[in-house]
Amino acid sequence: MEPGEALPWHADLCHRFTVVVRGEAIAIEYRDSKEIKTITVYPGLGDWDAPQRRVHRAINIGKVPYEEVIIFFIDKPDIEPQPEEG
Repeated sequence: MEPGEALPWHADLCHRFTVVVRGEAIAIEYRDSKEIKTITVYPGLGDWDAPQRRVHRAINIGKVPYEEVIIFFIDKPDIEPQPEEG
């Protein structure tokens, strides 16, 4: 994501492991409450995440592009791990 860019609104339906490749900070915005969590990130930061059914999106609030690698642990056939929630 380029600085200022946001992902589409979505939910996370399975466990995942994320490793940051590039970036400084992201914000997680929740659609149901407009709650915003700010997270400082750096290359090599890894994180294990549980499913998150609250609809949310990530916004790159840093000054450099944000890049990550995600491994989804899909436990049911035909599951979409991050369905968009328009």
